Amino acid sequence: MELTTEEKSILEEIKTNLATISKERSKLIPILQFVQSKIGYLPQTAIHLVAAHLAISPSEVYGVATFYNQFRFNPPGRNPVKVCMGTACHVKGGDIILENFERKLEIKENETTPDREFSIERVACVGCCALAPVVIMGETVHGHMQPSKVEGLVLRVRIEKEKQEREKQKNDPDK
Repeated sequence: MELTTEEKSILEEIKTNLATISKERSKLIPILQFVQSKIGYLPQTAIHLVAAHLAISPSEVYGVATFYNQFRFNPPGRNPVKVCMGTACHVKGGDIILENFERKLEIKENETTPDREFSIERVACVGCCALAPVVIMGETVHGHMQPSKVEGLVLRVRIEKEKQEREKQKNDPDK
């Protein structure tokens, strides 16, 4: 996935900030956490920046980053979909819900749609076991999810986006 102009700008800031951080290998994880906090994920360019700063290979940086579940390598979507896989959700069909989102969005878990509108993530318990199975889309918790509800949730987001774009065009006819 190609970097956006904003991401390129953030990477330039990160490059400047790296100059103030010591080059000890023990700083690798804190640096990766810092980079991800700034840009939202670890793009390949950032992996190379970190490797160059610490004078280690990019594959070593990638190897460490992939070991830890906290790091992501794809940009989060504007509408992140988190499918709970805690025991209650798993037993009540969380995996089927996940498969339905993957099919509808044409991406796999830990991926982002090409338009960066959606990303899918499998998460551990979200603490809403009485509502199982649960999906969190953006900031909204959707309990008692059913495979048949997946398309409606995705459609609702897409319709809302179209509505906002039409409103923007109406208010700014030059665009």
